[in-house]
Amino acid sequence: MKKFTLCLKTLFFIALCMFFLAFSSPDPLEQYIGFLQKSFTDHYDSNQEINQVKRYELNITSNGFCRYKRYYLSGKTEYFSFKLSKFKDLDYYGDTKTGKLFLYTKGDDVIVQTYRDRGGDVDSMATKIIIPVKNLEPEDLNQIKENLNKMNQKIL
Repeated sequence: MKKFTLCLKTLFFIALCMFFLAFSSPDPLEQYIGFLQKSFTDHYDSNQEINQVKRYELNITSNGFCRYKRYYLSGKTEYFSFKLSKFKDLDYYGDTKTGKLFLYTKGDDVIVQTYRDRGGDVDSMATKIIIPVKNLEPEDLNQIKENLNKMNQKIL
């Protein structure tokens, strides 16, 4: 009977731990990634490039990369990528309706690759990514910067 009671207590403790873990908050890194991905998706302004760009991809990955890819109507493809631990600062040029978001890195940390361009495929490095955005309020901008900084600290 004592073994049965001990097994029952152990089983109850394990079930209780699993219950608390099921309702615990997710990893803060995943929250930052989700917020940034949603913000960039919601505020991206494809109308600024509609005459040139056919489609785009803008992703924040779980391993700490910001990736931005543009497919032009001419067939050219541009790919920008940087590790979020290299994020330095951001600037915004425009008004609350439309503008451009500049993401700066600490050095030449942005990988720039161009495919199917008239001048040939080019690989280079840059210090910033420029993203066309719309409907971006100052509070949104502050939250994006805060999440990028927090994610930067988490990754380091």
